[in-house]
Amino acid sequence: MAQFPYTFGIEEEYFLSHPNGQLVTRFPEGLLAVAKARLGEAVTLELLQSQIEIASPIFHGVDEALASMRNFRTSLADVVGDLGFRLIAASTHPLGAWHGQVVTDNPRYDQMMSDFRIIGERNLVCGMHVHVAIPPHVDRVALMNRAMHWLPVFLALSASSPFWNRRVTGLMSYRQAVYDEWPRSGLPDFFDDEPDYQSFVSVLQRTGAIKDASYLWWAIRPSLWFPTLELRIADVCTRFEDGVTLAALFRCLIATLVARPDIGKQRSTHTRRLIDENRWRAKRDGTAASFIDEALDAVVPLREVIGTMRELVADEGHRLGCTPALEGLARILEEGTSSQMQLRIYNEQRACGLSRARALRRVVEWLAETTRAT
Repeated sequence: MAQFPYTFGIEEEYFLSHPNGQLVTRFPEGLLAVAKARLGEAVTLELLQSQIEIASPIFHGVDEALASMRNFRTSLADVVGDLGFRLIAASTHPLGAWHGQVVTDNPRYDQMMSDFRIIGERNLVCGMHVHVAIPPHVDRVALMNRAMHWLPVFLALSASSPFWNRRVTGLMSYRQAVYDEWPRSGLPDFFDDEPDYQSFVSVLQRTGAIKDASYLWWAIRPSLWFPTLELRIADVCTRFEDGVTLAALFRCLIATLVARPDIGKQRSTHTRRLIDENRWRAKRDGTAASFIDEALDAVVPLREVIGTMRELVADEGHRLGCTPALEGLARILEEGTSSQMQLRIYNEQRACGLSRARALRRVVEWLAETTRAT
């Protein structure tokens, strides 16, 4: 167990924009074929035709992840640019409007739209998912229970969705508000173990609610297809380095929880609701959030929470070669998340007299330039 490599992978969803900043509604003809010719099967389509996704290979180390994600971003942005469009890494599009979006032609997506109707139409959001391999014979659901306390941290540090329907929302992650409309989203319950989790899945399958466990869209879940635990709460980071930093943090957290089975076992009837309250605080305030600490019966600023978290994962971070990547946490706190930067640009442009639409266009320009890794 002490030598387990905790390999990991990253999935990122992006928007496609016209040069004038407006969101694409129909997927550009020929784009997928050209993208796959250059990047292989890592490129996939998403629910809406305004989106495209990258699913990474398995990474064994942070340097490998940084190089690969940089290449994915640069290459895909070039392919998109050659066809006259721009790639946007943000969890909502500042000029996007959910009305008039076109669903990708796919049986799974057709079924989802039939089931969820206007909620499916409103799903104009992008996210980042991180998979971390779990050692054999470690119960992934018991591990998920113990990791759940830390989920709001990943949301606060990744926030990139302050706009919705061309308006300032007042939230740092409006994507989470959109997801809260969906069934089987948000935080999972505390299941006893993997058999208990599978028993719940079986009930939903027998009653026709879901086809399989991939229709559980919780903020964290055991993967149906891989021997991994999947982090799903994070917004997609506009700076690819931030995404790799958060992937490294999740990797180190999971390795630490496996190495130290005493951590995270204590919980009460209040615990899940308090974690959800912290998720709301992260959704609203981003890195300015303070979280409720159940054990201390106190409110703790995010910076202190991250300091505690870094001390907790330090040994596994060193063993896995993640220590340099974790320095990126300080950069995010110092420079701000994508949401903070987007709002800063928007407010500066409005203060200079630009209309709301023109100020939002400037935000989209910054997103496109920053998305393309350099």
